[in-house]
Amino acid sequence: MHDVAKHDDSKAQYFWVWGALLVLTGIEVYFGYRQLFPAKQMLEVLLFLSIIKSALIIGYFMHLKFETALMRWILVISVTACFIIMYFFFFPDADRIIHLGVK
Repeated sequence: MHDVAKHDDSKAQYFWVWGALLVLTGIEVYFGYRQLFPAKQMLEVLLFLSIIKSALIIGYFMHLKFETALMRWILVISVTACFIIMYFFFFPDADRIIHLGVK
């Protein structure tokens, strides 16, 4: 047979992760409304917080934390490949806004 991923199914762990997601979302909303930083820094901060949130969701609620290392590497490689493809297809078009002078 195959190895079954063993992990603790306690609800407390999921409530802690859910609480962390709520706090991070609150921080994102606060930063979005207050606009404490210039636009470029704001985007960087919000993207960083979103990456943390997505890692929590994928790790705990999608149970990837409890999978084998091979499964995690496949996901990381796939997502990286998608970002590379998006970079070559979408960013050249997104760069047009700088040269067109759209405000």
